Order: sequence, then C-alpha cells, then structure tokens
Amino acid sequence: MASFVDLSQPPARVLVVVAHPDDIDFGVSGTVAALTAAGSTVHYAIATSGEAGPPEDMDRAELAAIREREQRAAAAAVGVDDVQFLGMPDGHLEPGLPLRKVISRVIRQIRPDLVITQSPERRWDRIYASHPDHLAVAEATMAAVYPDARNPHAHVDLLTDEGLEPHKVPEVWVPMLEPPDHFVDITDVIDRKAAALSCHASQVSWITDVEGFVRGWATETTARFGLPDGRLTEAFRRIDTA
Repeated sequence: MASFVDLSQPPARVLVVVAHPDDIDFGVSGTVAALTAAGSTVHYAIATSGEAGPPEDMDRAELAAIREREQRAAAAAVGVDDVQFLGMPDGHLEPGLPLRKVISRVIRQIRPDLVITQSPERRWDRIYASHPDHLAVAEATMAAVYPDARNPHAHVDLLTDEGLEPHKVPEVWVPMLEPPDHFVDITDVIDRKAAALSCHASQVSWITDVEGFVRGWATETTARFGLPDGRLTEAFRRIDTA
C-alpha cells in the first residue's frame, strides 16, 4: 500500500531543475514547501526565462523580465531564496553537451543531496507536460547527474578553470514518470503552493480559483494511489543515482 515519504530527516540541500518559470509551481512546489518547512535548503535552476510564452503580443525581453520577477516571488512563497536563470533560449532547448554542462556546473556548485527534475518521457494523456523543452531539460539533467557532474573527465574546465569538484547526487525525484513510488503529503502547505502559482500572474489568468485548481490535482493524486482520504499529494518516481 502506498504511503507518504518521511520528511523527519529531510535532505540538507535540494536542487530543482526545470525548463521554464512556473514549471515548478504547477508541478512540485508543494513538495518544495514541505521540504523547506522540514529544514531543507532548496535551490532552483531554471533553464530559460520563459520569453517564448504568452502573451504573444508582449516584447520578449519585457516578458522575460516579468517572468523572472514572478518566479522569484513564487520561490519566496515556498521558502526558496536561491533562483538561478541559466540563460538558455526558450523553445530551443536540446539535451546535448551545452545544456548538460550548464546543469553540471550548477550541481557542482550546489552539491545537492537530492535533485528534482521534469520527466523525460512523453505523456500522451497530458501533452502540455511534454513540451520539448521539458523533455530536453529532463534528459540533460539526468545526464548531468550521471555521469557528468561526478566525472572529473567530463567538462574538464569546470574543474581546471572554475575549481568545481565532481559531485555525486545520490537520488533524483521525477514527477509524472510512471509508475510513481514516492508520495509527498502537501496538505499542510497547499496554501503556499497556491500562493506560489498565483505569483505567475502573466501565465495563470485562465485559472479562476488557483487554490481550488491545485487542490483538485492533489486530491486526484491521493485518490489514484490509495493514500489516506483528506490528504493532498504530489507523486514522484525515485531514481537511485548513488
């Protein structure tokens, strides 16, 4: 029977890597809030500034600045102070060596005990979750976790020029990767998840009730996996990378 992850001894440092501003807050910000409440320090690495998103008639540089501000506010709502925008082009991400190197750099800088990233698998039932940028970041992050960030012979200049020692990430949590086997109880922090998502005003005007929206998703997840009634859940597949 499914049960919730025990956060009584949370990972000290967590790195969340995604493609766009708001990806975290639609997906895993309840878990982020639960982790920071339990004592984890969480860092965000966001590959792009979301400049290719809506509204389509806005200047791209202006939109990027707005979305970065929104993401920093959303991060603060769930207890995150460190938000890095990696400066990659929105809509043009590829899971090759340039992106792998950028993410490997962040991993070696932060030296996380846990990485959370997007799913590398296309979902035909929720196609919006399978944006090519999401798939690219997921694949590049997994390659950065293994083998790049831990290998002194990968991206050698990270070590020789920047002094960034290799780092082995022991585990990765991936939402929307079937079948999930890690479940986080976000009941007590659902208001913080809703507050974080609400910060993305340029992107969520179509949602009339943000808290109802996130509660609905989390309630569906609870029911799907037979977790206790009345609790709210985010689900992950845990990848052992030790």
